[in-house]
Parts: sequence; structure tokens; C-alpha cells
Amino acid sequence: MSLLERLHHATHGGPRISRSTSSTLTLQEAYETQKNLIGLESKRGNPLKGYKISLTSQETQGLFDAKAPLYGALTEDSLVLDGELMLDQLSEPLVEVELMFFVDDKITIDDDETAILQKTRIAPGIEIPDSRYEDWFPHLTLGQIVADRAVAGKVVVGQPKSGLTLDQLNSIKATVTLDSEVIATGYSSDVLGNPVHAIKWLVQELNRSGQQLMPGLVISSGTFIMPKKLQRGLYSAQFDQVGEVQLRVK
Repeated sequence: MSLLERLHHATHGGPRISRSTSSTLTLQEAYETQKNLIGLESKRGNPLKGYKISLTSQETQGLFDAKAPLYGALTEDSLVLDGELMLDQLSEPLVEVELMFFVDDKITIDDDETAILQKTRIAPGIEIPDSRYEDWFPHLTLGQIVADRAVAGKVVVGQPKSGLTLDQLNSIKATVTLDSEVIATGYSSDVLGNPVHAIKWLVQELNRSGQQLMPGLVISSGTFIMPKKLQRGLYSAQFDQVGEVQLRVK
């Protein structure tokens, strides 16, 4: 069975993949596998709905000995619309908090950060990374991470907001609570200096394969905090100047 078949099978309830599989996968091979995996998902009625950007801070890059971010695809079933998840239906989930960008107008390679802000709305988000590989964090190779859609699991997206400026996005603080107890804080400056820089990076990377950010897509721009193991309870992520989003894990 090919890696593509293994990933697709694992996505739909099949056995998870050993880390010894595809450990020498190059990034070029991995992105091609990811692209083909999304093609298979689309045929199942689970189309592309956006992207997630990973390894956007020095700390998270250090976990995987990386020197640049990575991206993965979000499919329709990645989006949690009711803000509720069952822990036993996930594999080895983590929790992160990120700003989510709703694309309202096509973003091209020529758009600068100001133009990107004019073409998007921004929402608070909680991301639940999870992998089709066994014992994945923080042990996967970069190729394995990319092939596995940058370990895309679920994302919870709050109410989008318009009109935020580049300067405002330089210094947004996020506060994360679990059952009303603060468990982490983080700042937007940890996401490539500003989350809009992450969106610009993604536009440039997608352009290499002739892709663009089209209206209707949602982009998870990079975590404000180091990933934490997901637990049962009520998570809340409050982003200054942006808003709040909650996730109940049962």
C-alpha cells in the first residue's frame, strides 16, 4: 500500500501509520502527496476549505529542526461548527490558538500585507492538530508532517472581524483558559513577527505550484502558544481586539 493510500485509509478510520514509514520523504514529494490526498478527499465530498500554516515561531521550528514554516490543507470536515469535540474520537490531539483569516477576495502574489488585510476578515480560532501517524509529537520528519497535511485535525473558528490594521496585529495578546483557569498566554508577534506575514508567506508558497488563495477559504495563520495536550473540559481563547472562541471537549 502506498503512503497516499495509507494516509487516506487512516483518515477514514484505518490504522495509523508507523513513523518508520516514509521517514526519508522529501518536501517536494510530501507536498505532492498532500495535494493528491486532497484530491481523494474532494472525490469523497470533502473538499478543500482552507489551509493551516505551521512552524511559524522559533520554538515550534526548533521542535522539528526546521528553518521555515510549512502548510497543510484544511478540508470541510476539519471545521468544527458547534464548538464541541469528543476526545475519544481523536488520536493524539494537541491544542493551539491562532488567528483565522477569512478570504473575501482573491489574493495574488502581488498583494502586500496591507492589501491582504483589505481582502480578509480575521477571527479568533482554536486548532486541534492531530496526525495519521503513531506517536507523532514531536517525532515526525518534516516530510511526514507535510504529507499528513501539516497534521491537520480540527479547527474552531469564532466570529470574523473587519478593519484590523497591520500595526494592531503586531501586538495582539491571546489568553487561553481551561475550565476558567489560565493555562497559557501568547502574542501575535510570535507568528513570523505578525500573522499577516504568515499569510503572505503562504501566498508565495502556493504560487510555486500555480495556486492562489480564493474567496471562501479559511487560513489558520500559526499558533500563539506552544502546543499542549488536549484534555476534556471547556477551552476559551480570548484575543485582544479580535474576540473570543470556545471549545468544549467531552
